[in-house]
Amino acid sequence: MIISPDTEIAQIAATNPATIKVFQQHQIDFCCGGRIPLAEACARQGIDPDVLLDELRVVGHVSDATPDWETASLSSLIQHIQTRYHVPLREELPRLAAMLRKLVQRHGDRLPDVLPALLRTFEALHDELLSHMAREDTVLFPNIEAAEAIARETSHRAESWRWIEHPIDIMEDEHASAGARLATIRELTGGYVAPADACPTFRGLYYGLAELEREMHVHVHLENNILFPRAVRLTRPAAD
Repeated sequence: MIISPDTEIAQIAATNPATIKVFQQHQIDFCCGGRIPLAEACARQGIDPDVLLDELRVVGHVSDATPDWETASLSSLIQHIQTRYHVPLREELPRLAAMLRKLVQRHGDRLPDVLPALLRTFEALHDELLSHMAREDTVLFPNIEAAEAIARETSHRAESWRWIEHPIDIMEDEHASAGARLATIRELTGGYVAPADACPTFRGLYYGLAELEREMHVHVHLENNILFPRAVRLTRPAAD
């Protein structure tokens, strides 16, 4: 695709996943807040649009083994999301929670303005994400796959599944809520920079939280900007 200052960030990331790394390096939101033009995103971050365009064009010419999720089946995209993100997230969240509780017990009085608030925010995120993924895996995703199967078998749009737009809206709202909690965690940790004399557990936690945010941004991007819009188009009349 031809990228210009008017191209939406989410569209760039969806069309060429290799560009995601560039957006992450510049802390540009390409998932929940990605539906804005490149020029506006650059203005918010104080980045020269021409510099960012050059970086995006360079990675755009690099071979990327990532499947084209804009054309792959929705069921294969769902399987990828579940295997690559849902399964590891269910393992990682309890691990990080245990590390954080340990730090609060040992160092909470030393950093009273950071660690207790960090624990409260993370526990809320932990519970929200587990509930969110359970509803996606048991309700929304199976129905998207069913709609796709009907459309494939009949060569018609699965208009009887149009009701899935409502749960998709709810999932997107929850993505925004999780994104806000991640932003709070980033702020509380000073950008995941541990104190100079931090113990290995402290450093390991901050590294894990930084990785969690990075992975969540790609995870949400795949759902908000690719899976959900494609599912909605599948259930709408051709004239919509």
